[in-house]
Amino acid sequence: MVTIQWDALLAEQFDMYYIDQNGEKVRPYIIHRTSMGCYERTLAWLIEKYAGKFPTWLCAEQVRVLPISDKYEDYAQDVCRELKKAGIDATVDSRSEKIGFKIREARLDKLPYMLVVGQQEEAEHTVSVRSRFAGDEGARTLERFIADITEEIRNKTIREELAAEENKS
Repeated sequence: MVTIQWDALLAEQFDMYYIDQNGEKVRPYIIHRTSMGCYERTLAWLIEKYAGKFPTWLCAEQVRVLPISDKYEDYAQDVCRELKKAGIDATVDSRSEKIGFKIREARLDKLPYMLVVGQQEEAEHTVSVRSRFAGDEGARTLERFIADITEEIRNKTIREELAAEENKS
């Protein structure tokens, strides 16, 4: 898509002018075209602004559920279903990998939230919340997590990330 735009400030910014038929200096109107449309430019601006770490409400994958072993995959799938019912974009990492590896990959993928589930979480119907904002946020009920994240999404909250050394937990 090609976009044609009129720019009222560019001529002034570059101190551009021409001499009209009366011999007077006149600021020109600048018309320029771009091969990237407004959607593409907006997306490029967002990627640059957030360095790929989009706010939760803007992420294609908002939560990744990480079972600590294959034994807890059914519970992880149940958690994911509940998240999706609430309108949250979630997936389950059901690979037979160590939990540390799954967490590291989710962090590299710049996901806002990871929910670690195992024996204790299944027994208590909770999730262990990890975020790229604060690291290990502790366990909470699934209902409480859903309420918190849906409020964050609805309000378009932009959470600040802690410094890297504070976020290692």
